[in-house]
Amino acid sequence: RERKIMRGILEVLERAGHPVGIVTKSALVVRDIDILARMAKRNLAKVGISVTTLDPVLARTMEPRASTPPRRLEAIKRLSEAGIPTTVMVAPVIPALNDSEIERILDAAAHAGAKEASYVLLRLPLEVRDLFREWLLANYPDRYRHVFTLIREMRGGKDYDSQWSTRMKGTGPMAWMIGRRFEIACEKLGLNKRRAKLTTDHFARPKGFGQQLSLF
Repeated sequence: RERKIMRGILEVLERAGHPVGIVTKSALVVRDIDILARMAKRNLAKVGISVTTLDPVLARTMEPRASTPPRRLEAIKRLSEAGIPTTVMVAPVIPALNDSEIERILDAAAHAGAKEASYVLLRLPLEVRDLFREWLLANYPDRYRHVFTLIREMRGGKDYDSQWSTRMKGTGPMAWMIGRRFEIACEKLGLNKRRAKLTTDHFARPKGFGQQLSLF
């Protein structure tokens, strides 16, 4: 049912010439590769796939219901081969847990065909903080204090900083180092040399737009 809903949305967007950017951690995005490929030819579609880790144990622990790392990389490969602009997102970057994998994730994704890359430092707004704390204590109790110490160093002494300009990347020496490592790896791998831009040039207002739809 979910597939029908997603495919139906893409079909409507394709007919209307409306651009779409998809961000996902699910390899199931390849089920609609035919529509996305057609849209990509008109600069109407791009896909971002997050790869949090390449460690199968950490992946099962952290994202047990999401696609495995190999399946996500395979999805990047298939999307790229179909001509769909594909971005790898190293997200979230968690200090002392998966930050050591930044270069390896980018390397694997680049070899799979990704042309663009981005990263997001772990964000812990509101109740997410408590959920993460419980998960960390249950699975990696020996790293709990170290992880939160580093997070606070990158968030101005707090667990979370909601400021628009810093909430995705953090501040301080540790955040700076992560950013430079990411940039150096992207430069070495040729990522982000050019960014795919979507267009609204093909948009055509659907017939009947603005009219009240009947419920019966």
